[in-house]
Amino acid sequence: MKKHSGFWASLLPHEILFGIFLIVIWVRVLLSVGVMSIDNLVFTALIALNVVAILLPLRGESGWRWRVRLFFYPIAMNVAYLQLGHTIPLIHPNLEDAFLQRIDEFLVGGNLSLRFEASATPLLTEVMSICYFLYLPYVLFSLVFYLSGDLDVLKRFYSGLFSIFGIGFLGYLFVPAVGPYVAMADQFKGGLDGLWLTAWNAQFIQNASNGVDVFPSLHCAVSCFFVSFDWVHTRWRFYVYILPCVGLWVSTVYLRYHYFVDVIFGFALCALCFALCSRVGKKGKEGERNEIPAAVR
Repeated sequence: MKKHSGFWASLLPHEILFGIFLIVIWVRVLLSVGVMSIDNLVFTALIALNVVAILLPLRGESGWRWRVRLFFYPIAMNVAYLQLGHTIPLIHPNLEDAFLQRIDEFLVGGNLSLRFEASATPLLTEVMSICYFLYLPYVLFSLVFYLSGDLDVLKRFYSGLFSIFGIGFLGYLFVPAVGPYVAMADQFKGGLDGLWLTAWNAQFIQNASNGVDVFPSLHCAVSCFFVSFDWVHTRWRFYVYILPCVGLWVSTVYLRYHYFVDVIFGFALCALCFALCSRVGKKGKEGERNEIPAAVR
C-alpha cells in the first residue's frame, strides 16, 4: 500500500496532464481508426514508455533516474506533435478556422492579421520573422539549461512546460485549425516581403507545421512561461529573452500564423501552468518543516 501511495504522490502536474492527453487521443484513435493503425501503435507506445519513465525513480531516488523520467517528455512531445498531423485529420477531418474567425470577429471586430497588412514593411517583417524564429533555439537551450541544473527547479520547469503541451495538444485535437496564412489567403493582398530570413522562416514553418497547430498558440504560451519562470529562477535569462519574446507575441498575428483568440488562450494557459508548477515541491518542504520539533525550531 505504501508503494502504491508513493507512486501517486510522486506524480507531477505535467505527468497527469500530458498523460490525460495521451489517453484521450488513444481512445479517440481506437474508436475512429482501429487497433492495428500506425496511429494506435504510436500512442500506445508513448503511454507504455510514459509509465516506465514514471516508475523508474521509484526503484531508487537518485538524481539521474529523475532526469531520465523528466527527459522523456521532450521526446514524447516531439513524437506526438508530428503524429498529430496524421492522426487528427482521421478523427476530426474538419478544420475549425471559421469558428476561430467568428470568435475574433466578436472579440476585436475582425482579423488582426488583415489589419497589420497595411503597416507591413520589409524591415518590420524581417524583425518579426527573427523574433518568431528565435523561439525554437530558445526552447532547445532552455530544455538543456534546466536539465543540467538543480533537480527541484528542473521538476518545476518541466512540470509547467509540459503541462502546457499536454493541454495545448488537447486544443489541437478538439479545435484543429491551420491559421490565417492558409485559411484566409484569398483575403490578403499578397505575401509578406522581408529580407533574407523571412522567406526561409516561412518555408520552414510550412514544412514543419503539422497542419492543426493553431489553437491555442503554444508559441505564446511557452515563451510567456519561459520569461515568467526565468524572472523567478534565472533573472539574467529573462533580460536576454524578454524583447524577442514580446516581438514573438506580435509576430504570431503579424505573420498570419495565429488568430487573436489563439494568443489570448495561450497566455491563459501559461498562467494556469505556471501556477501549477509553482506548487511543485512546496508540500514536501512544508511537511519536512512541520516534522521538526518545536524545541529545535
